[in-house]
Amino acid sequence: MSKTDICSLLGIKYPIFQGGMAWIADGRLAAAVSNGGGLGIISAMNADSKYLLEQINIARELTDKPFGVNVMLMSPHVNEVAELLAKEKVPVITTGAGNPSKYIPMWNEAGIKVIPVVASVAVAKLVTRAGAAAVIAEGGESGGHVGEITTLALIPQISDATPLPVVAAGGIADGRGVAAAFMLGAQGVQLGTRFLVAHECNVHANYKQRILKAKDIDTITTGKRLGHPVRSLKSQFSREYFKKEYDSSISNEDLEQLAVGSLRLAVVEGDEKRGSFLAGQSSGLIKKEQPAAEIIEEIFKEAKEVLRGSENILNGALKWVK
Repeated sequence: MSKTDICSLLGIKYPIFQGGMAWIADGRLAAAVSNGGGLGIISAMNADSKYLLEQINIARELTDKPFGVNVMLMSPHVNEVAELLAKEKVPVITTGAGNPSKYIPMWNEAGIKVIPVVASVAVAKLVTRAGAAAVIAEGGESGGHVGEITTLALIPQISDATPLPVVAAGGIADGRGVAAAFMLGAQGVQLGTRFLVAHECNVHANYKQRILKAKDIDTITTGKRLGHPVRSLKSQFSREYFKKEYDSSISNEDLEQLAVGSLRLAVVEGDEKRGSFLAGQSSGLIKKEQPAAEIIEEIFKEAKEVLRGSENILNGALKWVK
């Protein structure tokens, strides 16, 4: 089960991506995931090309395996970042927060596999026509910026809409989620929240402890009023921000400003009052810190066991139907 078209396309052992999380997904974490058999991803976030090149070089020093870079298309530095990645010929680029069609020809010419994150069938079809190598279909259960459609509903619709391999994301944290994603038509998975507690992840200890202590109802979505909802753990900041969204005396500009720097406060300083601890609904499934490679091995061992047992489940269901 571990070998799929995604593995063949990218030259990786397991069909698992590590999410490109801003302020979190650096060269060290990406290398650890790639060394563990998955596809580690560096976040370009809003940084300039100098920062990104530093992280690319760190990853190259720590691994000889394929890795990727996530490009945030709304970044003010996106043009210089796009050109740097073409020059550096990174193996894989994933994209978010926009339409990457403008850059895909340049990246393809450099031999880069482009895999956009999509949250709808329409966008999946658009990037397929533009020359993407695969798509990441991300449901609203994920952490960070989210869409409206759930992973369960989104994956089969995206799989039907494009001939490209589909990577499922959103709410997946263990082998059961991987097995379910495969049954829905995906050929790979992307995990973000689970890798927050990897030993190689640079987030503050307070961030990791919040993930480890989270329950099923401990995330909240804010930012709907502004048109770009974000999922995070419930905290003093997120609860206060949520209330302010319904305060008509606060302008959209002021509301936007309130969130500036909040993720950095969580990741770097572990500020439990002013920080925004981005995380997905799968947080309640995560109970221990582990090396990235161990996380990957454990997930696919469990996925294989689940899929092997699916025959018994099917037989039971058939008996019920009869």
